[in-house]
Amino acid sequence: VLERSAADVSFLAAMLVDKFCWHLPVYRQHQRLLDAGITLSRSTLIHWASRAIDLLAPITAAQAEHVLTSAVLAMDETSIKAGRVAKGKMRTGWLWPVYGDADEVVFHYASSRAHRHVQAFLGEYCGTLLSDGYEAYAAYAAQRPGEVTHALCWSHTRRTFERAKDSEPEAVAEALAMMGAMYAHEKQIRAHALTGEDKRAYRQTHTRAVVETFWRWCDAQCHRPELVPKSPLAKALHYARQRRSGLEVFLHDPEVAIDTNHLERALRPVPLGKRNWLFASTEVGAQRVGIIQSLLVTCRLHAVDPYTYLVDVLQRISAHPAKQAIDLTPRRWKSLFADDPLRSDLGPLYHDPPSH
Repeated sequence: VLERSAADVSFLAAMLVDKFCWHLPVYRQHQRLLDAGITLSRSTLIHWASRAIDLLAPITAAQAEHVLTSAVLAMDETSIKAGRVAKGKMRTGWLWPVYGDADEVVFHYASSRAHRHVQAFLGEYCGTLLSDGYEAYAAYAAQRPGEVTHALCWSHTRRTFERAKDSEPEAVAEALAMMGAMYAHEKQIRAHALTGEDKRAYRQTHTRAVVETFWRWCDAQCHRPELVPKSPLAKALHYARQRRSGLEVFLHDPEVAIDTNHLERALRPVPLGKRNWLFASTEVGAQRVGIIQSLLVTCRLHAVDPYTYLVDVLQRISAHPAKQAIDLTPRRWKSLFADDPLRSDLGPLYHDPPSH
């Protein structure tokens, strides 16, 4: 796979899966190889991993283009240590995951959390953008009136009320009960497999009444004379009321989820990885984290085995037409190549039964 390298494709795929699916840092993989009697420098392993990820970059780029054709996008951001500022001090970069309606995720890297990065990653997108309450997403939607609808996450709204539990337990219990009723209706929608107009009609008939009750309750709480403006409950009420229109989008559009929990589940490998491999040595390394996680997380969403996928694609990509890179994304690969994937030449050494 790699020129002037003796590394078999199975080794490269296993190294990437170990680090980015199972969060095993390269230095631990290096120790394991030494214990097995295989002597390699750690820098060689890092170099091989980097080169392998670079081969996959066009596939992630093709997946990113397809994600932007989605009617509904979910977007978030999570920090990552990337590159040294000074001895013992790391720069904070950001991975911005974008989740499309075909269950594909792309992790974009940026050096900051500035608003301009949303524009850079989404460009001329037209559709519904589902996010938390960070102002960058609202600013992007405001710049594209009539083309982008901004939907907001009820789960993040719920968390603002949970932070007020200690100071206002009774009021918070009432708020959480109403939001719990909204989620109970979502559970019924899933149980009955409702989609399209049936899903919208159910939300209009059942969920809408709960939402309207919640807003009336918020208004009543705001008129309490003893409520201090800087109290956690007052802040939670302000957060919710300020975002009312975005929080109601899901009532009218059946394709919009009530929250961004599906995206948060998809980005979980990144914070789990950070607890193990801790940081990326350079910002280029952080970009590579985004490239490989875009493919591996999407593999999991489509029930594709990441190792089998990488062994096939790393061999296939050199002869595959660049214009058809979309066919090597996990979503397309599953239907085109999964039934007869390319294997490593060393595969039989591990899978055949021992001879006697």
